Amino acid sequence: MPLEPYRLDSTRGRRSTGIPSGCQGCKSEVLDFDLAMAFQPIVDAESGLPFAYEALVRGGDGRGAAEVLTRVTPENRYAFDQQCRIAAIVGAVEAGILETDAKLSINFLPNAVYSPVACIRLTLKTARDAGFPTNRLIFEFTENEPMLDTKHVRGIVECYRKMGFATAIDDFGAGHAGLGLLAEFQADLLKLDMNLIRDIDSNWPRRVIVDGVVGMAQALGITVVAEGVETAGEFEALRRLGVRYIQGFLLARPAFKALPPIILPQNAGSIAA
Repeated sequence: MPLEPYRLDSTRGRRSTGIPSGCQGCKSEVLDFDLAMAFQPIVDAESGLPFAYEALVRGGDGRGAAEVLTRVTPENRYAFDQQCRIAAIVGAVEAGILETDAKLSINFLPNAVYSPVACIRLTLKTARDAGFPTNRLIFEFTENEPMLDTKHVRGIVECYRKMGFATAIDDFGAGHAGLGLLAEFQADLLKLDMNLIRDIDSNWPRRVIVDGVVGMAQALGITVVAEGVETAGEFEALRRLGVRYIQGFLLARPAFKALPPIILPQNAGSIAA
């Protein structure tokens, strides 16, 4: 399924996406640059298999995310968010995700979602056309983007849950809201920021903090993912703290338009949580 550029027609209010003409997103500027996705696995440390693949934005020629994100403005944010969803689903299917049982984790911008029901229609159509089951979709939103309206974000999470999607708070512990955001609503997954993970095997305060977050998440019924894991020591410390799902360069680096192989530490199977 070829990736077609996403276009919003501001004069007619909508195209074939079915987005109502009243949706503010329909006034978004046309996205005038190409993008694609790299994929990095979130690994189930118990089985060694990919639990999910996170789609990470890149330029159409593979340039880094930082350069792409500098071109996102309030005027084109909605079109960018929609195009990222298309690129993630189509790219993952082309890379072979349907040959696995893994989910697909897509980053989205809560401030670009004007109406959860209207703004999800193109995503659903893309998944349907690509043959990707929508119950395998995870939507991540980062704490690094200021939450202009936490009630609106809670509404998105609740709406997506009713539709059968999972949601994740990304970069937990490094953003704008922290525990206050978690008190407002509970996503299905909590992704610990890499700054909490770094050197956790030798840093007692970080171990205490992560241990507390893991216990809190378990009490709330939230699955914890540790991201940014780079060393076998960090991996082992996290497993002993009860973290099952792990993402980072230690296991696999992001691969442009491909699903990278997973390389587990030699003693991974012998580490008990």
